[in-house]
Amino acid sequence: MILQIYTSIHTLISLVAIFTGIVVVFGMLAANRLDGWTKWFLITAVATTVTGFFFPFRGFTPAIGLGIISLPFLALTIFARYPKRLAGAWRWIYVIGAVICLYFNLFVLVVQSFEKIPGLHALAPTQTESPFKLTQLVLLIASGLLGITALIRFRPQPARVA
Repeated sequence: MILQIYTSIHTLISLVAIFTGIVVVFGMLAANRLDGWTKWFLITAVATTVTGFFFPFRGFTPAIGLGIISLPFLALTIFARYPKRLAGAWRWIYVIGAVICLYFNLFVLVVQSFEKIPGLHALAPTQTESPFKLTQLVLLIASGLLGITALIRFRPQPARVA
């Protein structure tokens, strides 16, 4: 029962991270800083990664590996955004980091969707079948294109100090 509640909370945090991340990336395409959305994207992205480590441990899994890989990207993205304030090369480090962090969450969403949604699971029960691979490839290409476009367009005005 507790594990079900924990899983539900983790899933909700993940979905909020995905939604806010999409808003942030599309904000970058419009050269908009979206400070509030960005704060919640990064908070929930960290929270979903960290909470993923507290599930019952049954050996090293791809999910644990992705969580380990995700943490340095999150740290660098947060560092580029806040202490470095997107100055100089930190702008592109932030953009790439944010897109990668969103991609990792979307990657897991696809994996979980093919595991949990009966219609998708029937198409790719072992996740080695073409529908799963094609979906992940499309996600990777779309993320790459969004990242490149965001790199070109995201040149925001400095934050105003109140």
